[in-house]
Amino acid sequence: MPDSAAEVTAAGIARLAGVGRAAVSNWRRRHADFPKPVGGTETSPSFALADVEAWLRAQGKLAEVPLGERVWQQIAGHPAGAVTALVHAGCALLLVRERAAAWPALAAAPGERLAEVLPVPLEETLTERFGAERAVRTPTAVALLPSVPLLRGAAELAEGTSPREAFEFLLGRHLDANPRQYTLTPPGPAALMAALAGPATTVLDPACGTGSLLGAAAAAAPAGPAATAAAATDAPPAATAVYGQDADPDLAALTALRLALATDTAVDVRVLAGDTLRADAFPALAADAVLCHPPFNERNWGHDELAYDPRWEYGFPARTESELAWVQHALARLRPGGTAVLLMPPAAASRRSGRRIRADLLRRGALRAVVALPAGAAPPYGIPLHLWVLRRPAPGARPPAELLLVDTASEPTPGAGAGVSGGGRDRLDWPAVESAVLAAWRPFDRDGTIAGAPGASRSVPVVELLDDDVDLAPARHLPPPAAAEGAAQLAGVRERLTETLRRTRELTPPPAADSGAAAGGVRWPSTTVGELARAGALTLRAGGTGAAAPGTVVPVLTDTDVLAGHAPSGSLPEAPPHGPAEEPVLLAAGDVVVPVLGGGSVARVVDAAATGAALGRNVHLLRPDPTAVDPWFLAGFLRATANSRQASSYASTATRLDVRRLQLPRLPLAEQRRYGARFRALAEFEEALRLAGRLGEQLVQGMYDGLADGTVAP
Repeated sequence: MPDSAAEVTAAGIARLAGVGRAAVSNWRRRHADFPKPVGGTETSPSFALADVEAWLRAQGKLAEVPLGERVWQQIAGHPAGAVTALVHAGCALLLVRERAAAWPALAAAPGERLAEVLPVPLEETLTERFGAERAVRTPTAVALLPSVPLLRGAAELAEGTSPREAFEFLLGRHLDANPRQYTLTPPGPAALMAALAGPATTVLDPACGTGSLLGAAAAAAPAGPAATAAAATDAPPAATAVYGQDADPDLAALTALRLALATDTAVDVRVLAGDTLRADAFPALAADAVLCHPPFNERNWGHDELAYDPRWEYGFPARTESELAWVQHALARLRPGGTAVLLMPPAAASRRSGRRIRADLLRRGALRAVVALPAGAAPPYGIPLHLWVLRRPAPGARPPAELLLVDTASEPTPGAGAGVSGGGRDRLDWPAVESAVLAAWRPFDRDGTIAGAPGASRSVPVVELLDDDVDLAPARHLPPPAAAEGAAQLAGVRERLTETLRRTRELTPPPAADSGAAAGGVRWPSTTVGELARAGALTLRAGGTGAAAPGTVVPVLTDTDVLAGHAPSGSLPEAPPHGPAEEPVLLAAGDVVVPVLGGGSVARVVDAAATGAALGRNVHLLRPDPTAVDPWFLAGFLRATANSRQASSYASTATRLDVRRLQLPRLPLAEQRRYGARFRALAEFEEALRLAGRLGEQLVQGMYDGLADGTVAP
């Protein structure tokens, strides 16, 4: 089957040509020979990839399509769907890796012949890697025929790097394109869960999803000096057998291929499809560790069918307590002394319907730690999830007397400003969170108790928790941080507030002088931002695109940061290793940034704190020519209420600012600078007021807490 079987959307065409989607729309209107849609809908049509490439090449708009982008477009437009295409690509990449010497001869065959001969070596390779019972089924010749160009492209992509990196890139593009379809466990929490589980050679994830947790556990052990460094940091060794199960057969197949390509052939990979609670695929397994990010708040988890299941050793879970069913399943699949780490919703620590099971977990020593993570650590990102660390009791062992509670939910975040903490995944300082958790867990795991830190960690006697509620939420059992800092910390906040208020008084604008103009004000000749951009007096750019080079962190100034006067709080995603490089818009001192959503009039001159950051979504940048336009003059007039009102458009649920329609007067540069100096003084006054407000809130809350806990005398 020819390449024309693959289809591409307008967004895909824009990526192929390195332009915006508006340019593609213009080409469709202006060029009668532009390829006609072959699928999709009227509002989102799709086009034959081969026809689009031919047209772009004929127009000179297609210099060179990056190989990664071409292969991805073949997957996205595959007639059998992207998941099937990814499975085919993964099978071929596994064959390339396992039988590198045989692939060139196979690839030399014509398209139809290649589809005919591939199933036999694929069946042999998949059986060797996964066994006869597996989630990955060998595709037939008929199913492989439309995938032949894709298989060749995927193999070529692997030549530049490796089969593992090629598959990770393609799978990553699919996951990014379908964010609502999959619940992903980010790499940070996955690595932390593997570290909490400790050394393990046999690891199970009964709800494996895309395989992030098993991938963290199965990471290859370093050799030589790297191994010594890993041992010094207590890094867990690589697993030699990983077991996974997922209810989605497609996802189970993708995960099996991902793990097989990411691990050495010595690692036994067993991934099967099926409903774990109703049809456990590994009923006789006794694993060293179980890692799990189970589905939350499930009502249809098998409550009616599983009433007498032997896994409910700690009590039969209520219909509303599906998470406690997963906890007990994890314990049932551990060897005595094995460790399970589960990502849990915070409600599971305190719901009354689960208190009896929680109490029995405590009495028998199965639950060893509850860790509260900050909001934004893992999906669902809006709530602070918990980690439960459990250990299957050894026969005859005495139950531990204490439970470790750790609270990182209020970890400070970079760029949040004075008195501000938390704020979501874009502001999360994950290395600090991970360090705090492991610094508490490792000595507790070794000694059974720790001294604890106010507001952060404490080992609590189990008997203290066995009340009517058996509430295990860490924040309810930890002394507040103010108990450690006390009056000294509040004195420092008060000094900063006093100094800020003094500066605010100094910056208060003098009484407004009468300009002598009529009630309507001065009538200057005016121009618009659009006219200035066309004349070259300033450059206008929109934010929201771009990626950081692998291994680097580029901060992002978001629209929320501009509105709140904060330093950049976001960060760019890493660029895919084989994808097209999209350059972000980087800020320079003297740029003016304007949010375009939400209504109101806000403009901010970029200072040293934001210089070098990338421009976020829904923010426009105006870079004035300093010989023609003063930046403070520009920002000041853009903030006028009447100005933003006439440049705003209104939809049913949002207000959008058309930056090009914003007006400012035509004034000589010297006069601009005179106004600019006054606008700059107003901006400094505004920032001082913001800081005073934040410090005031921090002082007031600290006084309330200090008086309540006795660290401050009345």
